[in-house]
Amino acid sequence: MDINKLKIVYFLGIGGIGMSALARYCQSLGIEIHGYDLTPSKLTSRLIEEGMKIHFQDDVSQIPQNTDLVVFTPAIPATNKELIYLQEQKYPMVKRAQLLGLLSQTAFTLAVAGTHGKTSISSMVAHILFNAGRNVTAIIGGVMNNYKSNAIISKKADYLVVEADEFDRSFLHLHPNISVISSMDDDHLDIYTKSGDLQKTFVDFALKTAKDGLLIYQENLSELNKLAIEKENYGFVETSAVRAKNIKIVDGSFVFDLLWKEMVINEITMPLPGRHYIENALAASAMVLQLGLSSDEVKSGLESFKGVERRFEFKIKKPNLVFIDDYAHHPKEIESTLNAVRELFPESKITVVFQPHLFTRTRDFADGFAHSLEIADEIILLDIYPARELPIEGVTSKIILDKIEGREKAILSKEKMLEHIQVRQPEVLVALGAGNIGVMVGEMQKILEAK
Repeated sequence: MDINKLKIVYFLGIGGIGMSALARYCQSLGIEIHGYDLTPSKLTSRLIEEGMKIHFQDDVSQIPQNTDLVVFTPAIPATNKELIYLQEQKYPMVKRAQLLGLLSQTAFTLAVAGTHGKTSISSMVAHILFNAGRNVTAIIGGVMNNYKSNAIISKKADYLVVEADEFDRSFLHLHPNISVISSMDDDHLDIYTKSGDLQKTFVDFALKTAKDGLLIYQENLSELNKLAIEKENYGFVETSAVRAKNIKIVDGSFVFDLLWKEMVINEITMPLPGRHYIENALAASAMVLQLGLSSDEVKSGLESFKGVERRFEFKIKKPNLVFIDDYAHHPKEIESTLNAVRELFPESKITVVFQPHLFTRTRDFADGFAHSLEIADEIILLDIYPARELPIEGVTSKIILDKIEGREKAILSKEKMLEHIQVRQPEVLVALGAGNIGVMVGEMQKILEAK
């Protein structure tokens, strides 16, 4: 398929963060974009403002009859009328991941994978390259604060930066020249049902790296040490090829030195807090250093990176009140985020509002969620956000609550949660989750700022 010959592309589920980035890329090629999504959002409003034609009713009459290609996401249920119609009418159809895979065959591709960290790392890579004046196109699973978009688009891109998603084994469609794997913790156990299946699939992804390319991986991923391909690791130990030393906190910011071969980049000040963001910076730096960027270009890119929406995003930062919003929805992510909060505010009482995401993930990781949330002093749980899933009998937020020990804790409705933070006036409040808690954050911020 020659994407440059397409005139009309229809996106089924266009409001998804990855789908919308692809839609923006296709529109930049002069393709007319139409799409459907279940509900309007801030993102779909932006797409409409950019000239895309989007509707929110499951209505086949709004599908252009002369559509050249349909792009769909696995999040669309099989009962969707438009999906059924498009399949019956035999429209050319590809999954989002398949289209991304086709694009990765047309450019030098830097692909970032991992059960957590991939959005931040891929965004850093894209920003460092753009900030250094390189021609880069990036398709990211989050809105980059530097660009207020989930895409950077160059007409003649020398580099394509993509986030490589392990869900539904999507990343196996990619053809990376340089790949990163940041983490391989168990997740998506509705997809990876056998022990070790997820880790094996990450190995399969690593082996898709071009023969003259390079795999970059986090130092603790021992499964990747054995692979007979060109590889380089990153981390905090002396044996890491790209490593951080002299980590310290200065005026509320993390500062460190980066070492790679004979190069030393001194006193990098990270705008985003937490040792996990230093680790993300090491991964991003390892990628761009392979492309010949200078130490000054790497340092400038890292220090000017403003992060990604809902990734350790300070909504309020005052001496007596801090409010942080974060997308964390896996125990390891929550642990990293709350450890960073605790390190920054060691003397403050930390209150966390967490919305579990998916019934299966809640069931499979209830112990891990409880343990990671106990880093905070007060824990408020919301009901589970189901996303694509139907309820599972006996699986509610209470199975996490019952396992939390030695902390103030409660399950509250959205309304009661808002009342609670208004009355209690927390010192440090952290909102966590991948569901619609992101929509609630604005209301939480208003209440806190009205004090």
